[in-house]
Amino acid sequence: MRRFLMSLLVLMFLTGLLVFGAAGWWLYEPLKLQPQAGNTVVDLEIEPGTPAQRVAHTVAASGVAVEPTLLYAWFRLSGQARQIKAGSYEVTPGTTPRSLLSMLVRGEESLKSVVIVEGWNFRQVRAALQKAEALKPDSATLSAEAIMAQLGKPGVHPEGRFFPDTYTYAKGSSDLAVLKRAARAMDRRLEAAWSLREADSPLKTPDQALILASIIEKETGKPTDRPEIGGVFTNRLRIGMLLQTDPTVIYGLGEQFDGNLRRRDLQTDTPYNTYTRGGLPPTPIAMPGKASLMAAVKPAPTKALYFVAKGDGSSQFSETLDDHNRAVNKFQRNK
Repeated sequence: MRRFLMSLLVLMFLTGLLVFGAAGWWLYEPLKLQPQAGNTVVDLEIEPGTPAQRVAHTVAASGVAVEPTLLYAWFRLSGQARQIKAGSYEVTPGTTPRSLLSMLVRGEESLKSVVIVEGWNFRQVRAALQKAEALKPDSATLSAEAIMAQLGKPGVHPEGRFFPDTYTYAKGSSDLAVLKRAARAMDRRLEAAWSLREADSPLKTPDQALILASIIEKETGKPTDRPEIGGVFTNRLRIGMLLQTDPTVIYGLGEQFDGNLRRRDLQTDTPYNTYTRGGLPPTPIAMPGKASLMAAVKPAPTKALYFVAKGDGSSQFSETLDDHNRAVNKFQRNK
């Protein structure tokens, strides 16, 4: 009898080792994926409040070849079943049961990104959001005014209010959430820049700084020219000289602009025509980046009142109209 019991204990021990070894092997064995046609990964959506058992079934139903009961048992035995987070995930080739649980517990969601480019206008920002992968187009049917109201900025013109940067988001996120983050980023950047403004700046408000920064952004071909371009416009504002900047005229033409700025366009008065109206236009004309914000509030110390594009991306700066006309003849008219 004692020999029988001893044999039984040995058998149970060996069986336990076998089961333990198999379980250990399974935890590190890559899961077989059955993604939808054209994909190499399995998209996994875990809704808030989903219990661990339902998560295991969702994993299997999404295209991971795994027994849900076994996966759920692993969740429970790990002690982390209640730590699984809701979100959008991508199960990639090579994912094991162990790394899958780690991803779900850490909340390592599958993130996409959209870029807002320096110098873009609001129409271009909206177009980029509409094309962004897996981004919910909640703003698509809203007017610009309605979008700003949704963002907590009722009555604020949208131009210039979104900081150019790369914004990541989880699949299925609202485009309004991305816009809100971009708007907050611009608020922070503008506040920081305004706090560094020159004491004798002709700019009276942060909004004026944002407007000027947007003009500098559109006028700059070579990044290192930004501070001096800011200096030219600051000098003009200080003495009450017309800004006479083409990008504001183009912005005022809107979708009517066909790529060719004509003399009659410069002579046709609009709120954005800085050839016919003094001071700054009523709103920004583009999304300025950090460098343009700084060029607006801390321009280069220069006596220049004019600049002209040299054709290589840089600008020629002049203090007098005669020097400017000579520069125009040289770089624009080849005289």
